Amino acid sequence: MKGIGTDEDTILMLLAARSNDQRQEIKAAYKKAHGKDLGKDLRSELGGKLEDLIVALMAPPAIYDANELHKAIKGVGTEDQVLIEILASRTCEEIKDINKAYKKEHGGKLEKDIMGDTSGHYQRLLVILVQAKRDEGVDESRVEKDAKELFAAGEEKFGTDEDAFINILGNRSAEHLRKVFDAYKKIAGCDIEESLKDECTGNLEALLLAVVKCAKSVPAYFAETIRESMRRAGTDDETLIRTMVSRSERDMLDIRAIYKKKYGESLYSTIQEDTDGDYQKALLYLCGGND
Repeated sequence: MKGIGTDEDTILMLLAARSNDQRQEIKAAYKKAHGKDLGKDLRSELGGKLEDLIVALMAPPAIYDANELHKAIKGVGTEDQVLIEILASRTCEEIKDINKAYKKEHGGKLEKDIMGDTSGHYQRLLVILVQAKRDEGVDESRVEKDAKELFAAGEEKFGTDEDAFINILGNRSAEHLRKVFDAYKKIAGCDIEESLKDECTGNLEALLLAVVKCAKSVPAYFAETIRESMRRAGTDDETLIRTMVSRSERDMLDIRAIYKKKYGESLYSTIQEDTDGDYQKALLYLCGGND
C-alpha cells in the first residue's frame, strides 16, 4: 500500500487466500509493526466493491454478522433479507456468538433492536430465532404430531394459524424438522414450501421458507441465494459479498457441489461471467476452485 498506487494482487493474495484466523493475526501484526489499523488503511487504499469485500473479510465471523444485522436494522428502512438470511441459517452456537458480538460492538441487545424495527408474526419468529434455543436431536414421538399440527394450521383450515408454524419451525432441531417435512408430505400431498407459499405472505413467508430450506440443507439454501444474487438484471453485490465471505470457510465446497448439480455450471464460471477486475479475483479466491 506504500507509495503511489496500490498493489491489489498482493493484497488479494495475502488476505482473500487466507483463513479468517490468519487474517486476524495479520491485522494484529500489522498494528504492532506499523502502529496503524489495517482495516482503515485498506479502506483508504481500495474503493468500490473490492473495498467492501476486503473490509468484510477482515472482521471475525460473529462480528461480521453482528455488523451486518446492525446495518440492516439501523439503516433507512429495514433490510429484511439480511435479517432473514443470517438468523435462518446460523447454528444456535453461532447466534449466541452474534448476540455477544452485537452487544459488545453496538452497545445494545440484538433482540431489542429487532423488536423496535419489526412487527407481528414475523417479529415473533425472529425473536425466537435470536434466543438460539432450538431443541436438540429428534423426538420420534412428536414427528407425526408436528406434521399433523402444521397441516391443521394451514392446508386443512380456512385462514392460517401462523403461531403453529412459528412454534414448530422456530424451535425444533433441523434433524427433527426434516422428518416432520417427510411426514407432512405424506399427509398433505405436497411439500411444506408449497403450503407456506399459499398460506403466508411478505416477510413472514420469506422467513419461514428460509428456515425450512436451511433445515433441509444450509449449503443448498446458499447455492440458491448466490445464484439469485447473480442471475438478476444487475448483480446484487451486497448479497454476493455477504454469502461468499460468510460461507467461504464454513461450507463452500458443499455449496459448489450443489450449485453445479442444480444449475449445470460451476459457481466459479458464473462468478467469472458476472463480475470483473480485482473484485472478481477476490471472489474466485473465496470460491476456491472450478468444478
